[in-house]
Amino acid sequence: MYSMEYKHNPPTLAELRTERRPLRAPHREIRSSLSFFESLAVKITRGIGTMGFFLLLFFWTAGWLLWNVYAPLEWRFDPAPAFVIWLIISNIIQLVLLPLIMISQNFEGRFSELRAQADFEINQKAEKEIEVIIAHLENQNELLLELIHKIDRR
Repeated sequence: MYSMEYKHNPPTLAELRTERRPLRAPHREIRSSLSFFESLAVKITRGIGTMGFFLLLFFWTAGWLLWNVYAPLEWRFDPAPAFVIWLIISNIIQLVLLPLIMISQNFEGRFSELRAQADFEINQKAEKEIEVIIAHLENQNELLLELIHKIDRR
């Protein structure tokens, strides 16, 4: 009776569940597709991109400079122009870290794209389910109105 009276029957919950694909885990997909060197770059930049690493470099540099300027002459391990060497070394460190950071950003960009695609798929599923719920509610409303008319005729 239900399927004969209405032109369009919304799918049942069981039908929806059979059509539903499992949700994706974009972060795991990207992680599993990384090469050894890409994953190494990500690990290094994760460690370097912390406030702890920044503070370590800052205090190391400040301590190094203060020690070599204010310590007794016989205890200083670098002569006075050595800070220039330290600045050159720190620039070399920056030049090495820059490509690693860019690799990590590329990884994060790929992850963001996959996450956006997964979000889009979830939104499509939710939209379909909402349409089904609305169709069910409309059918129930029609059935209730039909019952009310039948009750009123009696």
